[in-house]
Amino acid sequence: MSAERKIPFFLPGASNPEALLSRSISRVLASNWFVLGQEVTAFEKAFAEYIGVSDCVSVANGTDALELALRAVGVRAGDRVVLAANAGYYSSTAINAIGAVPCYVDIDPRTMSLAPTLVEGALQNRPAAVIITHLYGQLADVELVGGLCKRAGVPLIEDCAQAHGARRADRLAGSFGTVGCFSFYPTKNLGAIGDGGAVTTGDDEIATRLRALRQYGWEGKYRVAVQGGRNSRLDEIQAAVLLDKLPLLDACNEARRAIAVRYSAGLRALPLELPVSVGPDYVAHLYVIRSNLRDQLRTFLAERGISAEVHYPIPDHRQAVSAPLHGDQPLPVTERACDEVLSLPCYPGLDLEAQALVIEAIEDFFREQGRS
Repeated sequence: MSAERKIPFFLPGASNPEALLSRSISRVLASNWFVLGQEVTAFEKAFAEYIGVSDCVSVANGTDALELALRAVGVRAGDRVVLAANAGYYSSTAINAIGAVPCYVDIDPRTMSLAPTLVEGALQNRPAAVIITHLYGQLADVELVGGLCKRAGVPLIEDCAQAHGARRADRLAGSFGTVGCFSFYPTKNLGAIGDGGAVTTGDDEIATRLRALRQYGWEGKYRVAVQGGRNSRLDEIQAAVLLDKLPLLDACNEARRAIAVRYSAGLRALPLELPVSVGPDYVAHLYVIRSNLRDQLRTFLAERGISAEVHYPIPDHRQAVSAPLHGDQPLPVTERACDEVLSLPCYPGLDLEAQALVIEAIEDFFREQGRS
């Protein structure tokens, strides 16, 4: 491999065509309306229609989406919320902001999302909600977990921050649960040029509460009626960019999946665990492999000029702020995953040569290890 060729983990320019951004921003500047205007209204309508639900309520970021969704379904301080511990602490942050209690359960080793059998057991303790994360862009076992939650009368919150457009049997991430929470951080499959988020739902009452919660708890201007409100509004420029990018999302997801298909074909003979799907239920937000030589492989790739990341190295229950309450909780499948996962470059604009060089470098690593 040429020492001059560097392969970044993400390439922002490929996802942000200058002409599109110029058109979006110019439209907002011409309107002279910058918060909760026609761009937000148009994007919320378009995104709700895309997901296949009645309502989309945009907010300032993905973490606010999770927190306000929890509040909207009735979670209060002291309530228990079931979730996995391998998804970057974002859901835990939202739960802690309310003063609720994270209840971690282990993951399925195949999907690396909540293990349905363990969720079924956790539901016996009557939690206030369950959060299921579609990790890396792979739809979780959401139908099964959703059925368990429905029978128990417990709201299911989908964390769709990495799964924009993931679908199964014509249903999309964000349409299975009581609510779906999205982030539009610039690296996401549908990314803004700053922070942004949204909550999708088919429940009109929840949508009404969400609209109040994102703006101080107002039921009308200056009339605060809903506890837990805050200032969490998607601005017009971000909404305009997202509105113009939304029609491109499915094609961008196909481009990501094509890279995933090539990686899986090139790496399947190596001693690695690969993503479980490269079909429509996976939008390849991250292409994540697993190896007990993860750290050595990452160093080897860096020496070849290939940037790889770890999503995520520390499970939530082992974080310093969690240790006093959860540090001794055994989550062996989660902990093994956090020790082994490695994310490879996977984004629209990653050319065929770069993909081939990534595969070649990983082959060379295992050849040197004598394990190819």
